[in-house]
Amino acid sequence: MYCQECNERPATVHFTKIVNGNKSEFHLCEQCAREKGELVYKGSSGFSIHSLLSGLLNFDQGNVTNNAGHAAQTTQQRCSTCGLTYSQFSQAGRFGCADCYHSFQQRLDPLLRRVHGSTAHTGKIPVRAGGVIHVRKELSRLKREQQEKIDLEQFEEAAVLRDKIRELEQQLHSNAKDQGV
Repeated sequence: MYCQECNERPATVHFTKIVNGNKSEFHLCEQCAREKGELVYKGSSGFSIHSLLSGLLNFDQGNVTNNAGHAAQTTQQRCSTCGLTYSQFSQAGRFGCADCYHSFQQRLDPLLRRVHGSTAHTGKIPVRAGGVIHVRKELSRLKREQQEKIDLEQFEEAAVLRDKIRELEQQLHSNAKDQGV
């Protein structure tokens, strides 16, 4: 597809404008898009997940700077394992090590809750890696189902679920003993 402005170069910028319910599609080359002012890059590095995270963290930091004491505490916060500071993390958008999650947990929980809606993972889990996690999820599901049965006064079915729950809890307890936890 060629640029609809110059009809010479290939169209590499495709965008749709909707103004007052009227939809218009444009297919332009990069040069024509720049001349029309439709192509705007902010920075030369483009979009990355690190810049997105860094932007969220800086936004969060901007809200905190209203409280000078808290801002000073935030800049001094440091991971005890790798030595990364929170301000370095917010600029880079990357942790230095796995312990950074624990070191900056107080700052990350509100951010994760805002971005994901929760701080606990509720999505898919790899079958090979999630043995204990699968058992815990099954336990949670059985406990919810048991409570529903109790609420509906279906006590015999609730007792069957109670036995399954005890069995899974014993399985978790024995796995923890085997691993020395």
